[in-house]
Amino acid sequence: MHDPDQFCAIHRQRFQARPEIFAAPGRVNLIGEHTDYAEGFVMPAAIDFATLAGISPRADGKIAIYSENYGDERVVEAASLPRTRSRHWSDYPVGVLALLDGQGHAVSGFNLSLWGDVPLGSGLSSSAAVEVAAALAVTTFFGIPYDRPALARLCQRSENEFVGANCGIMDQFISANGAENHALLLDCRDLGFKLVPLPADVALVIANTMVKHAVTGGEYATRRAEVESACAVISRHRPAVRFLRDATVEDLETWGAEMTPNALKRAQHVVTENMRTVAAAKALEGGELDKVGRLMAEAHWSYSRDFEASCEEADTMVKLAQDIPGLLGARLTGGGFGGCTINLVERGQAAPFAEALARRYATATGIKPQIHICHASGGAHRIEVKALGASR
Repeated sequence: MHDPDQFCAIHRQRFQARPEIFAAPGRVNLIGEHTDYAEGFVMPAAIDFATLAGISPRADGKIAIYSENYGDERVVEAASLPRTRSRHWSDYPVGVLALLDGQGHAVSGFNLSLWGDVPLGSGLSSSAAVEVAAALAVTTFFGIPYDRPALARLCQRSENEFVGANCGIMDQFISANGAENHALLLDCRDLGFKLVPLPADVALVIANTMVKHAVTGGEYATRRAEVESACAVISRHRPAVRFLRDATVEDLETWGAEMTPNALKRAQHVVTENMRTVAAAKALEGGELDKVGRLMAEAHWSYSRDFEASCEEADTMVKLAQDIPGLLGARLTGGGFGGCTINLVERGQAAPFAEALARRYATATGIKPQIHICHASGGAHRIEVKALGASR
């Protein structure tokens, strides 16, 4: 995460006011892909990449939103917030503001600075980090009461309804509710969750294939439509099945012939992935790391072959990791079609593992990957800074 004191100085230089600063992390999903919008189970962990949001008041009724990453600023009127997206990076925080306003939480003018180190387009949820950081900053600054699950839902709605990305709740939820040294098993139906300890001797090694993805792209939307069409077939026979969370392997065997071949494969992934995710959480709690690794391997190949949301580079990255000392489990993480793999690695082997994987991948693909050794971090929070300057 970037230095909060340096960020404070950036905000002060631009807006001549000392900000209140908040942080929201990105995430890596250990297991459970494309199950969230099927009201299933996911098991992400917040990571030590984050977006910082700095907020300070202004008196002219305007809202200025500045991104240090883009070197760009957008100004909107607090009294007449945009209701439609502009296809600009600022849609993520502006969408949060528009939804707050629509719920009767009008705000006055303020300055908002954003600065993050979550890699863009890598499947580590940079957009959710921006949304949650902005939402926490604004609701705290203006005294708008939101508990963390409700804040996550607000940010998800912003991405769905304003930005136009048909994502589930996982990314925003873990960013808002993560805990140090824990993964989080989330029931996406009722937002019930359980923190699952990660062993101290296990590192999260995140390997970026350098193939970028976007959840607003057509492939993601197509997969989601296929999942929903498969569910609709089962629902005609079993009306209680409103989402694939409620479906079974036996349902697919019985009524799969009524689905398109692709819809059946997508459903096979989602139904079995839910089972794997719950099993992986139980295995982690019991210290059965070998079992966790096996479930991660099964999850990757289901994602690649049944859901067809991997890519050649990600499959190569996972294969190359298999015989490197220290590996416990590896799979593609995130929305798919590129991005990063998550590798659970014995902490003492993490550095040589990362070096070996980078070398092998570059040799095999001609692409130099970015590989990060991370740990599970806490969720969104306020940061106290030491920088001096004008107070609110």
